[in-house]
Amino acid sequence: MNLFVRRVTLPAITPLVLQKRVIKIFNEDGSSRALEVPSDIVARDVCQLFLMRNHCVNEGVWTIAEHLSNIGIERIVEDHESIIQVQSSWPMDEDCKLYFRKNYTKYEFFKNPSFFPENMVSSSNETNGCLSHQQLIQDFLSSRTCPEIHGHLHVREQGKKSWKKYYFILRRSGLYFSTKGTSKEPRHLQFIAELNESNVYILLSGRKMYGAPTNFGFCIKCNKSADARDLRLLCADDEQSRMCWVTVVRLFKRSISENSLVAMDFSGRKGRVIENPSEALSVAAEEGLAWRRRSCHRMNTHGGSTASQTSAPCQAVHRMQMWFHHRISRDEAQKAIEQQGLVDGLFLVRDSQSNVKSFVLSLCHYQKIRHFQIVPLEEDGELYYSLDEGHTKFTDLIQLVEFYELNKGALPCKLRYHCTRSTL
Repeated sequence: MNLFVRRVTLPAITPLVLQKRVIKIFNEDGSSRALEVPSDIVARDVCQLFLMRNHCVNEGVWTIAEHLSNIGIERIVEDHESIIQVQSSWPMDEDCKLYFRKNYTKYEFFKNPSFFPENMVSSSNETNGCLSHQQLIQDFLSSRTCPEIHGHLHVREQGKKSWKKYYFILRRSGLYFSTKGTSKEPRHLQFIAELNESNVYILLSGRKMYGAPTNFGFCIKCNKSADARDLRLLCADDEQSRMCWVTVVRLFKRSISENSLVAMDFSGRKGRVIENPSEALSVAAEEGLAWRRRSCHRMNTHGGSTASQTSAPCQAVHRMQMWFHHRISRDEAQKAIEQQGLVDGLFLVRDSQSNVKSFVLSLCHYQKIRHFQIVPLEEDGELYYSLDEGHTKFTDLIQLVEFYELNKGALPCKLRYHCTRSTL
């Protein structure tokens, strides 16, 4: 029997990691940008790409947010997560989006020693009843040990519309609640959710969509399910408590590398990596001051040399600052700050709606947003700005902001982070 063999040439197959995919990223104002990216790109790389394209300073607070409006939830996409995998988990014909925005709660735990209330955290390594902030960070990031988080939460009963309040315990093995007061005995603990194949989301309209007892709802969602009936709905009594629970679930799921944030100095002919954090802050501040000097000089050149002509452009240079939000309302200011994280010192400056010549400083302190009127004052023919009835005066808004970044003054806290306008 004769055998005939035909040689077949197969088309070249591009490895999956080298294939290109198109992703669409939205901004808060509804604008969007479509980009072609490698199929293995992660959220951290997408942030870096948008930072470079928009000439933003990398402050370690930029995030990609996953927004699922059909079930009213949202979360921070972790730095190491694949953007393509996140998109592939979305159901067909549903309104799901990715947003590029700042969120100051992303790494707040690492910066704030009093982030967790003392009665909320206990550790297996605890010897004297008190853990330092550094020890707590090491425990969270260790694969061998993990602190236990406990406290009261409201939970919506599965298949029902009613909510009940229980004592919850979060361990490496999952989330539990006690059926008998604050007992942690195994026979009294009921399993709620595991974390390996799940993510934690914020409820955007918890009261309206799910009948939550407070505005501080969150949920555990299994990655394999997009059905609202499968969400484990939880609710805290205040924003600080919700922030703690959401943060600790994120910490349980991953370890964060500080080396992922790189500062660059482009003052010379070639860029260089800045490894010293203090130097990075100094370079960023110097670049900002240099830009301000160049801007004022350029405006003064076009505007003439008289005092009246030179003062107006420098007073208007604040309109170029990322913390200045122009003619937004009080409610819009509160929404912008809430979306970027209710942390102490987060602020923005906006035009006053009640006085066309005045401005308003909106500032977050203890998870509440307060508004301070900035009033123009005239003295000896010169125009100044003040928010403490003239006790402290400034020639422009930039000088005012720079002062309160270093001094608490009449404010409840220093200005720490600026709530950034959309830049896409």
